[in-house]
Amino acid sequence: MAEAAKLYDEDFYAWTRAQAEALRRLAGEHWNGPLDLEHLAEEVEDLGKSQRHAVESLIERIIEHLLKLEYLPAFEPRRGWLISVLNARNHAGRLLTVAIRREIEPRLEHAYANARRVTVLALWEHGEISSGSLLPEACPYALDQVLDDGWFPPNQHGLVDRYT
Repeated sequence: MAEAAKLYDEDFYAWTRAQAEALRRLAGEHWNGPLDLEHLAEEVEDLGKSQRHAVESLIERIIEHLLKLEYLPAFEPRRGWLISVLNARNHAGRLLTVAIRREIEPRLEHAYANARRVTVLALWEHGEISSGSLLPEACPYALDQVLDDGWFPPNQHGLVDRYT
């Protein structure tokens, strides 16, 4: 039991998966207790999935704003995008676990595709209709870059983004 408590503290997502599996195993053994083991397993598993989805959403937001910082020549909205990136990185850092990272990293291209679509529309909103065509089709960022508080992509228009 101490191992489960340690996993709970160190990687909540992995803990939810392990607990759901244990509940299903117990249900498979036809345990005759008062608990609805299958539904409990689903609920515990959903807690972990919610955490993973939150991290995925934060990564998409970070990528969206990194793309804006890199490709949009407008100066005015940049500070808000920097703030959004830093806030999302801080929040993702609190939620990200080894198990979540292992599942999210192969899905970075999917997150990028979602962020790219939103960025194209946001560029239009800033009058940058042609800038959307400059965005790479494949994700130009590694997950470590997306999550690194000190990293920002070079701006295509010579603007420098620093927050320190």
